[in-house]
Amino acid sequence: MDSVACRCCDLLQRVPPLPRGGKARCVRCGQLLATRPADPLDAPLALTIAAAIAFAVANATPMLRLSAEGREAQTTLPGGALAMWQAGSELTALAVAFCAVVAPACHLALLLAVLLAVRRPPAPPWVGVAMRWLERVRPWAMTEVLLLGVLVALTKIAQLASVAPGPGLFALLAVVLLVPAIATTFDADLVWRRIAWADARAQVRA
Repeated sequence: MDSVACRCCDLLQRVPPLPRGGKARCVRCGQLLATRPADPLDAPLALTIAAAIAFAVANATPMLRLSAEGREAQTTLPGGALAMWQAGSELTALAVAFCAVVAPACHLALLLAVLLAVRRPPAPPWVGVAMRWLERVRPWAMTEVLLLGVLVALTKIAQLASVAPGPGLFALLAVVLLVPAIATTFDADLVWRRIAWADARAQVRA
């Protein structure tokens, strides 16, 4: 059994092995301590595939259509970063491109690779490297921050021009909703247990 400190009341307690779909709560305050997903591989894989498709749509289709004084304009997510670069805001463009395009794409690609590799144990050792990179990349995938910024901009631009949301905006909303769903169904402990680690002693002898 693992010892876990409650995040709310700091009570240190032991969490027994959980059945599939089981949850453990703090005996003092009832805070959720640990969960074991009922479907630790198929559900997150299906959600990750859906998120990857939605993310591709969000990058390939217009997010917004603007109309003012007879002129219309529309842009995609990468196109917005490119427009910032061309306008002279290079640092902002790089930050938007990395946090809204590159980091989410890497995060979803790593998730897909891991989930596909562990379906037939033992998984190759590179899955451990991919899991570590998942932890590093995830904080930089800020699609929810981008969506909030777009919605705030919409309320301000709507006073000056006619704004129509495009399919890319709805696809980005789908990504924002799917990523937390993946996190709640993804069993990282199961992945780590399925990795075929090399024998360190054999490597030393070699």
